[in-house]
Amino acid sequence: MLADVIDHLTCPVCRERLALAEGTVRCERGHSFDVARQGYVSLLTGSAVPGTADTPAMVAARADFLAAGHYAPLAGRLARLCADADASVVADAGAGTGYYLAHALPGRAVGIALDVSRHAIKRAARAHPRIGALVADVWRPLPVRDASVDVLLNVFAPRNPSEFARVLRPEGTLVVVTPAAGHLRPLVERLGLLSVDEDKERRLEDAFGDRFTKAGREDVEITLDLSHPAVEAVVGMGPSAWHTDPGTLAEGVRALPDPVRVTASFQITTWTRKPS
Repeated sequence: MLADVIDHLTCPVCRERLALAEGTVRCERGHSFDVARQGYVSLLTGSAVPGTADTPAMVAARADFLAAGHYAPLAGRLARLCADADASVVADAGAGTGYYLAHALPGRAVGIALDVSRHAIKRAARAHPRIGALVADVWRPLPVRDASVDVLLNVFAPRNPSEFARVLRPEGTLVVVTPAAGHLRPLVERLGLLSVDEDKERRLEDAFGDRFTKAGREDVEITLDLSHPAVEAVVGMGPSAWHTDPGTLAEGVRALPDPVRVTASFQITTWTRKPS
C-alpha cells in the first residue's frame, strides 16, 4: 500500500516529501496527485504520453504467463538476493505487474513499484499488500528519496544509472536482469522474434561503470515446455510484440510442435555504488 512507502517518496515537481491525505498524495508546497481506486498513484508530470508504456494486451499476456510459474526460478533467485541483503526497502524500476517485486520482498520489507504503464501498475498495486505502486518514467528523475532503497531491481526494463545511484543507500545493491544469448530459443528463429544484442553485456558495463562496481554475475537457464497459448503469451508480453503481426504470429505458432521446448536464458548482475 502507498502508506507503507510514502515516507520514501518525493514530489516529482519540487522534490519535497510527500504525504497521504484524503485520497491524494501531496507535498508541503501544494502539489497534489490523486490516488486511483485501484490504490496506485500517477507521479508522471507533463502532458506527453510515454511511447514505451506496455499496452493492456501486453500486460495481460505477461500476467498470464508469469502466473503460470514459467519464470518462478528467476523470481526465486531474486528473492534470495533480497533476503541475503537483509533489505527493508526494495524498489523495482520497470516493475510491470509487480510479479518479481512481490516475490522478492523478504520478511517485513516494503516495496516500491515504478512503471510507466498504468495498465501494469494497476496490477502491481494488488500484487502484494506491502507494495506501493507508482506510475513513473524510469527515464526521468524517480519520485524516490535520496539513499532510501536497500535493493533496486531492474528486470528487463530501461536503465537510468544516475537515478539508480541516487536512490540507493551507500551500502545498497542494484540487481539487473537481462536476457542472455539464446533466450527463447528456438522461438526467435522460428517466429522471427527480436534477438538479444550480442554486445549487450559490454553496453551494460559501459552504462553503469561510472557509478557502480559489478559485484557479481549469475546465468540462469530454464527449460520450458510451452503450449501454443503460452508461446503467444511470451511473445506478446515482450518487445517483439511491437514488431510482430498477429496474423503472421498465429500462423507461425500453429506450425510449432505443441508443446514446444523452449530455453529461457537470463543474466543477473549485481552492482554496488561507487563512493561519491
